[in-house]
Amino acid sequence: MPDSRIMIAATGSGSGKTIITCAIMRILKNSGLNVTPFKCGPDYIDPMYHRAALGMDIQALSPGGSISGGGNPDTFFTDRETTIELMYEGGFSSSDISVTEGVMGLYDGLGGTSLKGSSYELASFTDTPVILVVNAKGMGRSVLSIIKGFLDYDGNKLIRGIILNRVSGVYYRKLKTLIEDELKIPVAGYAPDDERLHVGSRHLGLLTPTETNDGDRGENGREAADILKVLDAAEGILKDTLDIGKIRLIAESSGRLLRPGISLKTPEIPGLKNRGIKRIAVAVDEAFSFYYRENLRFLKALGTELIPFSPLHDTHLPQDTDALLLGGGYPEEYLEELSSNIPMKDSVKSAALSGKYIIAECGGFMYLQEVIEDKKGTPYKMCGVLPGRCSFKGRLTRFGYMELYIGDTLFKGHEFHYYDSDRNGEDLKAVRAGSGRKYRAMYYTDNIIAGFMHLYYYSGKNMTYSGEPDR
Repeated sequence: MPDSRIMIAATGSGSGKTIITCAIMRILKNSGLNVTPFKCGPDYIDPMYHRAALGMDIQALSPGGSISGGGNPDTFFTDRETTIELMYEGGFSSSDISVTEGVMGLYDGLGGTSLKGSSYELASFTDTPVILVVNAKGMGRSVLSIIKGFLDYDGNKLIRGIILNRVSGVYYRKLKTLIEDELKIPVAGYAPDDERLHVGSRHLGLLTPTETNDGDRGENGREAADILKVLDAAEGILKDTLDIGKIRLIAESSGRLLRPGISLKTPEIPGLKNRGIKRIAVAVDEAFSFYYRENLRFLKALGTELIPFSPLHDTHLPQDTDALLLGGGYPEEYLEELSSNIPMKDSVKSAALSGKYIIAECGGFMYLQEVIEDKKGTPYKMCGVLPGRCSFKGRLTRFGYMELYIGDTLFKGHEFHYYDSDRNGEDLKAVRAGSGRKYRAMYYTDNIIAGFMHLYYYSGKNMTYSGEPDR
């Protein structure tokens, strides 16, 4: 079944699709199938749950330097052919079945009002059958109108099944009959309203799977769950309430997805190719874990070796590395540990002063600055490579898709952060996708590119930039 594929989407965020998706992946894997996971859109945490469900390394980059999981296909970042080619490179063709988790509501894309970048656009690009998760808690017959609305809007007839969330078994059977009789669409099971299926959250979303039994660092007041216990419970519960046979039949109804066979463009990240960089130290631990696997594969395609290290637990950078990649994550949740690891901070600063090339995004950018405050305003010293003081703002800052001009190359990216800096950098030209607002952003020096934006490397293309950004 190399072309067997399915997307688990939802009517909106918070519908419970992540744990349901993980349970489906786990059940399929434990039935003997080779499952490749994908996450639509620029989300880092859900793929960590997918990898945990499938017994892969939770981190995108393993201690041995291998890259786990399928990737983050995103139709805002890349066109149809590039998106499909990246999915093939992420393991689509070598799996028995691929399972993609949608983002937000099925039709929610750029700015929440466009289909661009939505789960539906990705499903349309790849002709992938969709199973829609509907949170039916507190609802009766009214659930029919919600499902009917989604079906009526589905011009490509991709929605092939329904899963009801947070309903009892008795009520599910009644709703299933209504839905199938009146809307003529199969219902492929339900998830009960069970505390064991819930995972804690914080300001950026779900707690990461690495935060296990060490106390909740978020705001929900409960201890962080052991993700394997949650996944075991989810599988145990949902294998009896989901119709896996029906889900597989829906996945197998997908047509053959031909590989474009295109040569993936590798736009130059300024300073990377022309420095002869061969070994890149990549920060990977509880504080730094947000990486697009496509970006890691991109770097490997350039002939580089990726060497993981931990700013939390190691005392120095790996030896004989030519560059440093500091990804996003939750450094704000580990301020005392990061601040007290003075040898590592000194090692990073020495690397910067010696001219080693550094890419730092979001949390990694914060780590390079002088100070990060905790939510109470207590300051913690960081590397001091760049000027700036980061503090919690209590709201999303510059949230959404962005475009960034590095020389004549346009890269697309995404921002999602509650912390901000008083020194964000003004070296590059940026545009907020959707609104078109232009502004200055990022640090871009002889050897450092750093800022809050997460770049998607394969989005890069040569363009002519017109107009100076608004300040």
